[in-house]
Formats: sequence, C-alpha cells, structure tokens
Amino acid sequence: MTTIVHAAGAAELLAAIPVLTGFTPRDSVVLLPFRRSRTAGALRFDLPRAAPARPPDEASTAAEFAATAIGLACRVPETDALAIAVYTDGEPGRDEALPAAALVTELMRRAEACGLHMVEALHVGTGHWSDYREPLAAPHPLSEVPEPPPVPGFVGPAPDQLSGVELPTAGLLAAESVGRALLALERVLGPAGPQRTAPPPGGRVDPRAHEAALLLDDLPSFLEEVLDTPETPSPFATATLVWILNRPALRDVALVQWASSIDHGDRALAAQLCHSATGCDVPDDLGGILIGHGPCPDRDRLGVALTLVRHIVSLAPRDARGGPLAAAAWLSWAIGRSTHAARYLDQAQEADPELSFAQLMRAVVDAGMLPDWAFRAAAL
Repeated sequence: MTTIVHAAGAAELLAAIPVLTGFTPRDSVVLLPFRRSRTAGALRFDLPRAAPARPPDEASTAAEFAATAIGLACRVPETDALAIAVYTDGEPGRDEALPAAALVTELMRRAEACGLHMVEALHVGTGHWSDYREPLAAPHPLSEVPEPPPVPGFVGPAPDQLSGVELPTAGLLAAESVGRALLALERVLGPAGPQRTAPPPGGRVDPRAHEAALLLDDLPSFLEEVLDTPETPSPFATATLVWILNRPALRDVALVQWASSIDHGDRALAAQLCHSATGCDVPDDLGGILIGHGPCPDRDRLGVALTLVRHIVSLAPRDARGGPLAAAAWLSWAIGRSTHAARYLDQAQEADPELSFAQLMRAVVDAGMLPDWAFRAAAL
C-alpha cells in the first residue's frame, strides 16, 4: 500500500488502480483512501452478493459491507477523501441502473457521514466505465483509460486478484523423494501431522534423517538458511520444514522470524520453550506479530518466505499439508493478499479440519481484518 500515484481525473484514476493493487480487479469493490490530493494505497473487497428476491437482506448486506469497508479506509492515517471503483463483468442495459448502485450509494453515505470528501464513484464493466454520480450520462469506452503511470519496479498488473494463488506443480520424482525423506525423519522425530501415523520402530534409518534432525538444534539458523533457496530446498530440508510447520509452537517461531529477523526467531524459540516447560507468557512484541501488530515487516522477505512455503506445500504428502497451507495463508495475509489467504485456508481445512490455527485465520480473514502494519505503511 505504499505506491504513490497522482491522477488528474476519473480515467487516470482507473489507470492507476492496477498499479496500486498489482492486478486488474474483477467482481470487486476498490476503495482508494486519499490524503489531500494523493492516494497511497487501495483496499479491495469481493463484491458482496445479495439475494435479489429479498430486498431487506440486500439492504442489510449493503449497510454491513459499507460499515466494514469505510471503517477500514478510515484507519489509513490522515485519510480525508475517498474514491470508489466497482468492477463487474458485463454491461447494464440502456434503461437499467448501474450494477451495485445501491451498494455504492450506501458507501458514499457512510463515507460522507465520516467526513470524507468523495473524489470519484466509478463503475467498470466489460468494455465501458461510468460515473455513479452521473447515471444518465453515456458510458465511456475503456479505450479512453490511459496506460498505467510508470512506477519503478512495476512490470504490469496480474490478470486478476486470484492470479498467482495456484501452487507450483511438483514433479512426481521430487514429491516421492520428499515423501521418503519425511518417512525417514518421522522415524527419528515422530509424525509430521495429527492425521499421520508414525512409521513402525526398527528398520534402517537414512543417516540424512539424523542430520536433518540436528538442524533443529539451531532452528532459527535453519529457518534463515532456507530463505536463500526458496524454490530449491533439498528433500530433507523440505521434509524438515513440513515437520516444523505442522507443530504449532515451531510454526509460530518460523512465522515470527520470517516476519522480522533471526534475533526475533531466537527470542520466539526461547519463549516457546519456556512456555512449554513452565507456562510463562510469550512476550507481547513477539505474540503480537502473529495478529498483525508491530513494525511493518520487509515485504520482500515475506514474499520469499511465501515462495518457500508454497513450494513446500506442493511437495508435501497430502495428509501433511495442513500446517504448511495455514502458514501460506498467514504469509499471504501479512503481505496484504487476503484473497490468496482465503484460498489456502480452504485447502488447509480440507487437509486438517481440526487445525486450530486455520480456524483462527479463517475468522480473521472472513471478518475483513488486516494487519495494523498495512495501515501504517500507507501513511509513509
């Protein structure tokens, strides 16, 4: 949410939205909080669906949605104005109202009640865009929207908000290698997930499993080293991460460290060991990271960690994917990709319906909650 753009009018504002979001929204409501004459971020929401045969439900849905969405926009420091853009497929007929007109009216009413000046309220369809505040005006062709403004490092928007959510495709041999490594590691450490059964005792154990188990003697160092090769960890490094991410205390250490530093990883591990041994409390500055409190993490570092975890998920046995998928959901949420987080949570809860961390993240994502650092970053 830190990219800054300047737009001279409605068409220029529409050109800037894919830069601010990183993709071309579909079936979405996008709010652009303004501070004076510029916007430094965008908030995207799925377009709410209400049953057309039940107007009271539709009105209730619009009011509830508007309260949540405008409340989030107002959390961006120094916000004094707002622009709205609704993206839908298709075009209304000549005598039909613009799609989501009632919802936009509620959003504008709520924004004005909060003292926000309304900059624009726009609808973007398949081939045209229109102004909600001029419903009788002829629609404008999308060809009038200029190219996105140049932004250093921006190579172009993704096709939509779901782009990139697909897991990497793992080769059969690579997955089998990780599966064998995990079985060997489980002979040494125990099963990698609550639904897995530990291999029977006895039999030969690959010596690399003992070497991998030794990595846990300095867990923060291992968690730091794997960031150097997020797409090519060895089978035993991958198996070790599967094992770690299926253990809540160690998973929390990994997420805290990847969102901060190895020093915080050292402290988080010590705090978890103390809590396990004596019940002592985890320091607030460490536990707060998991609920989005604290300094803004390095987005690139989180992105590398997400790449690593997505790769881990693609190679893990299906019955051991719950923990890694929940970790991918948290990393996506921490970056600001709640849509991706929701997809990973669907898969995590399918793999392990009892996974408590996935249930917690589901409540957070479904409530539209964002990390506090997302709003502070927008103020930079």
